[in-house]
Amino acid sequence: MKHFLLLLAISRLLASPVTVGLDVFFDDGHDALLKGKRVGLITNHTAINRDYKLAVDLMKTKGSSFELKALFSPEHGLTGLAYAFENVKSQEGKIPIYSLHGDTRRPTKQMLDEVDVLIFDIQDNGCRGYTYASTLFYAMEEAAKHKKELIVLDRPNPLGGLLVDGPMLEDDSRSFIGYVNVAYCHGMTIGELAKFFNSEYSIGCNLKVVAMKGWKREMIFKDTGLVWIPLSPYMPESDTPFFSASTGILGELGLVSIGIGYTLPFKIVGAPWISAEEFAKQLNAQKLPGVWFSPFHYRPFYGLYKEKDCQGVKIQILNHKEYRPLMVQYLIIGLLKSLYPEKVSELLNNLPKTKKNLFCLANGNKEMLSILEKEKYPSWKLIEYKKEEKEKFLLKRKKYLLSQYN
Repeated sequence: MKHFLLLLAISRLLASPVTVGLDVFFDDGHDALLKGKRVGLITNHTAINRDYKLAVDLMKTKGSSFELKALFSPEHGLTGLAYAFENVKSQEGKIPIYSLHGDTRRPTKQMLDEVDVLIFDIQDNGCRGYTYASTLFYAMEEAAKHKKELIVLDRPNPLGGLLVDGPMLEDDSRSFIGYVNVAYCHGMTIGELAKFFNSEYSIGCNLKVVAMKGWKREMIFKDTGLVWIPLSPYMPESDTPFFSASTGILGELGLVSIGIGYTLPFKIVGAPWISAEEFAKQLNAQKLPGVWFSPFHYRPFYGLYKEKDCQGVKIQILNHKEYRPLMVQYLIIGLLKSLYPEKVSELLNNLPKTKKNLFCLANGNKEMLSILEKEKYPSWKLIEYKKEEKEKFLLKRKKYLLSQYN
């Protein structure tokens, strides 16, 4: 039996070089520090440990020194069932499930009266536009206001800890899909973001981050040996975050299909009015690092251009270390305008204000829409937009990076 347990331990170690914050929390005795306290857990289906057990179940069974009193769920709900932007309802029960993407997006005083400590454990996707980070920020503000401790159980950034790409957030474009002034791809873990939030925005939260063991900045998710749980209905695979950062902003405009409604969400760009071969040729001619664009033909099952023959490209990432998703995104957006000026201008002119506003909020500014509308060749103006602000961010973020990840 002892030999079996030893072999099991070794196999787990070989299978995953990374130990997530959830396991470290129990392995290193952090749970004992909460003795006698009432705990609220902000989580969803992505929070599993090395044995594939959910944080919810572990807090119920292993948390013998504290009591789990409430659950809080983000966008997509506790199980990941809900679609993007769909309101999620709270649920009553012995342990209530409070939705933070429904009637309220912040824990209320009434909810927090039930707990002494909040624990946050959710796998993020590494992009500013994903709302899990906004939910954390809101929770930290409310925890500070109501004098509650907040513990973040850290998890990997699936894009790695070195990729910093895309525009910063301007104050007049702050929203739930971009609440904090970081680069669109920020290269930070959720725990590091929490430290950044707390200091840069003077939240004053009693914050503790339980760091991972074994994770290094150069690791993308597939390097961790961890099991990928789809973050949401259109985030099915561990490399999907790279592609959502490459086409998601474009998708807000609704000009082209980005694979939502087909089998390749975010990985393709197409429309009935595009020539696949010409589009791929022009994109590849720019020789962007780490990427190749393959001509692609498909027919969406639902959504934009449902059951219509579409032509476009499939994005092929050749080298994740060189790949720059926002550079790819803005090249695609700009070339659509340059190659199909009349069609794109017609579609832009007929867009409702809500679509244009979403595009601006996703970018984190209003100027990039103006560049797209007015410029004949907008690609490089979009790519280079205020890049000096990103350079300042690179310096600022350094003091919030956890040294054990270097």
